[in-house]
Amino acid sequence: MPAIKLFSSRILPNRVIPALGLLALVLVWGLDFGTIQPNRIVPGTGHGLLSAVGWVGAALVSGTLIGAILLSVMPLRNRFVLLAGIIGLALAMLPALLETFAARHLPEDAPYARSSIGAGLWCLLFFLSLMLVEVLGRLRAGRGLQLVLLLFIVGSWLAIFTSDGLESLSLVREFNAQPAKFEQALWTHLTLALGAVGISLCLAFLLALKMIRSPRWRRPILGVVSFLQTIPSLAVFGLLIAPLSALSSAFPVLQDMGIRGIGWAPALLALIAYSLLPMVRNTFVALTEVPESLVDAGRGMGMTERQLFRQVKLPLALPVIIEGVRITTIQAIGLTAVAALIGAGGFGGFIFQGLGQAAMDLVLLGALPTIALALAADALLTMLGNSLKRTPATA
Repeated sequence: MPAIKLFSSRILPNRVIPALGLLALVLVWGLDFGTIQPNRIVPGTGHGLLSAVGWVGAALVSGTLIGAILLSVMPLRNRFVLLAGIIGLALAMLPALLETFAARHLPEDAPYARSSIGAGLWCLLFFLSLMLVEVLGRLRAGRGLQLVLLLFIVGSWLAIFTSDGLESLSLVREFNAQPAKFEQALWTHLTLALGAVGISLCLAFLLALKMIRSPRWRRPILGVVSFLQTIPSLAVFGLLIAPLSALSSAFPVLQDMGIRGIGWAPALLALIAYSLLPMVRNTFVALTEVPESLVDAGRGMGMTERQLFRQVKLPLALPVIIEGVRITTIQAIGLTAVAALIGAGGFGGFIFQGLGQAAMDLVLLGALPTIALALAADALLTMLGNSLKRTPATA
């Protein structure tokens, strides 16, 4: 039976993971790992890594980072498989460190006291995530493995966050204080962002077809959508207030429909305006860059122009169109948070309310779900675009 070689002199050391690991090690020891506040208003007391989780927790954190650094430079076969397991487990267990921190430092006779995440823990989360991305890239992991790791990490976080040990975490307390408002903000945010993307996709498709059939319209259409993209978002929101207010005053039926100078209507119009440029450009390029040889082959088979469009051009153009939808969706999810300034609702309401009250955990209650929605949209639409790509037939 041939011996299995664990080491190989051809395997070069990885340089990215040691750099990220060292930075994480320095920052997690140099910055506050967590903070204890007597209540929501009074500033808290910061605790370093050793004070926060004790010798055992500090040794686990440091050992994990040092082990990942050493493993990444060793000429060991399957080292990235081991690194994926170690870093994935470390990310999954991060909330357990918060639970330990709260159990060690939260006073039992202070019902309003709360624990907060410190800069050191945020840095540790950030650099561990970058290390996992690097490992998955080196492994050339498929979407299946990425999805399994993501579900494992998110499932572990949900299990720990729903336990009693993290009730004192300020972020959990902010959520528990207004769960119905959070749910309403989620649906409002999704409705505005996805509604704007859907409407702009329909408009972009019609405009792209118009540019293809009438080339003289290309310059005016691209000029208008490019101009709309250059206006700052807050300026667009402000510019729409006056005309919409005048229209709703002139036509009371618009007020019954909820269309006013502030609220969802100007937010939706502004989001549509911002979504048009990437949508129109990608749709036009996708439909015009279909290889002419394939179109000629279709004509040779006796296809009509309509059949060519539906069975040849559109299927080949879909991955590029989906790429435009991906970019636009991420952009719309971010801009919807800003639309809370004109009363549109969504997660931006928590962000601006938290800024006004100097309550950073309330800011995070709006910012973190916004980031999560953008990342989820990016992953789902990337998977959809890859699944629609046509692989060339082999002889």
